[in-house]
Amino acid sequence: MRSSLEIAQEASLKPIQQIAQSLGLHPDDLEQFGKYMAKIALSPEREKEIHKRPRGKYILVTATSPTPAGEGKTTTSIGLTQGLAYLGKKAIVTLRQPSLGPVFGVKGGAAGAGYSQVLPMEEINLGFTGDFSRVESAHNLAAAMLDNHIYRRKKPLFNVSSIQFRRAMDMNDRSLREIVIGLGQENGVSRATGFDITAASEIMAILALASDLQDLKMRMGEVVLGRDSDGKPIRIKDIKAEGAMATIMKQAIKPNLVQTYEGQPCIMHAGPFGNIAHGCSSIVGDKLALHLADYVVTEAGFGSDLGGEKFFDIKCRQSGLFPNAAVLVTTVKALKMHGGEPYDKENLKKENVAAMVRGFANLKKHLENIQAFGVPVVVALNKFPTDTEAEIQELEGFVKTSGAYGFAVSDGVADGGKGVAGLARLVDAAATANPNPKPQFMYDLEESIEEKMRKISQKVYGADDIVLGTGVKKKIKQLEEDGFGHLPICMAKTHLSLSDDPSKLGAPQGFNITISDIKISAGAGFIYPLVGKMMTMPGLGAIPAAESIDIDADGKVVGLF
Repeated sequence: MRSSLEIAQEASLKPIQQIAQSLGLHPDDLEQFGKYMAKIALSPEREKEIHKRPRGKYILVTATSPTPAGEGKTTTSIGLTQGLAYLGKKAIVTLRQPSLGPVFGVKGGAAGAGYSQVLPMEEINLGFTGDFSRVESAHNLAAAMLDNHIYRRKKPLFNVSSIQFRRAMDMNDRSLREIVIGLGQENGVSRATGFDITAASEIMAILALASDLQDLKMRMGEVVLGRDSDGKPIRIKDIKAEGAMATIMKQAIKPNLVQTYEGQPCIMHAGPFGNIAHGCSSIVGDKLALHLADYVVTEAGFGSDLGGEKFFDIKCRQSGLFPNAAVLVTTVKALKMHGGEPYDKENLKKENVAAMVRGFANLKKHLENIQAFGVPVVVALNKFPTDTEAEIQELEGFVKTSGAYGFAVSDGVADGGKGVAGLARLVDAAATANPNPKPQFMYDLEESIEEKMRKISQKVYGADDIVLGTGVKKKIKQLEEDGFGHLPICMAKTHLSLSDDPSKLGAPQGFNITISDIKISAGAGFIYPLVGKMMTMPGLGAIPAAESIDIDADGKVVGLF
């Protein structure tokens, strides 16, 4: 089979105006970026007109705990959208935007694979319409104004040691994780700080959760930078930066429109981390899509314990939208790893039903997590050529006894929408059987911060209890006194395990979740406890993906994915 990049480069793309027209959008509703990409820029009148249309069905795609073998949520989301179109349904997929750091660092492209990808793949992965750059610029403007505020000794006066707002850059660079700024005369106040990758910026999380530009500006103004000598929060609005930041972000708030390999619309907008933030595409994009199509397929980052739980408890709460059905993606290779097989590419290709059966414990827990929100769940096997009939039959048999709505093999990488038609039929039936979903959440907002963390840890991760690290109880008290106690929780935990230990695969038991620190994202509207050490600035590997990426004399990109 040809590489995903070769397939993308040989695709026959439709002009973006044609994709927009299929949704009932007018040429004046677009701001084009070349022939095949555009921002949807609606006038207030057009926005009201479109939001009067009937609302489509909403489908969440999540997965079992990630492994190096890959699960394929994005690929399945795109393939499912093409599969629904294959059945004659009008469907849109809404996805997060790729970050440049991972593209050049560890995995190449991030827009699907094979015949289930969004196009134009090179442009999407290499800067797209500039949203990440605008988030980075707005974030760093606030950082620069913060340090100027300190240097000029403006009021309110910061307790410099309390500052939690760092700088942002959309590239993997471990040397910038911890730095000292302000060295030398006339260079400001010397202090320790660092860089986070742009996807981990609170401004990115706000972009994904804001309802419009004015809401975006208001939320950015609420971002807590640090505290004064009395311990009171100092926000971005206190240094008068939110207006200029909103000016930078005025284009970024507009959703981006591209297309799948088979010509279905994709709204790709915002790209927050799936552990330090909520890992979902924008509310603006989803709300618009639901009035443009019969089905909207959206993806949440990592497994059901991270992006999936946060999709319900954070995004759904803020958007007022709740899915009609969910898809839980897994692979035979990943189940073998959760069953105790080491990561060995050749070994995982060999038939091993016993190891896969041991890995069912991980699948079962993730299935229970989604079912706890009252949503019908379809289990999708993202098929690899090495999967055997015996392994597939064993998995199907397990799912039939699990309480899931159904099971389907998804072969969108090799066969596009046709290869996902069976999954699409099941999803269509599940969503149709749940036309008016009733929101269910893992905790009540009125509960204490500690109790909310405990419920997530016990109900979603399967922990016995939580353990609060040194100083965490004091910080919780401070957050509640500051008026943040009612906010939802965004647990920052490893994605590799249901527990807080990445080496514990499957469905661990007899463990506690240790909360090492707790912080506030007041603009995004959530509290994020740190479970262990969270990496917000990745590094490059021994052989970065960038070593294989090149462009020839004719402008053709090679080695991207």
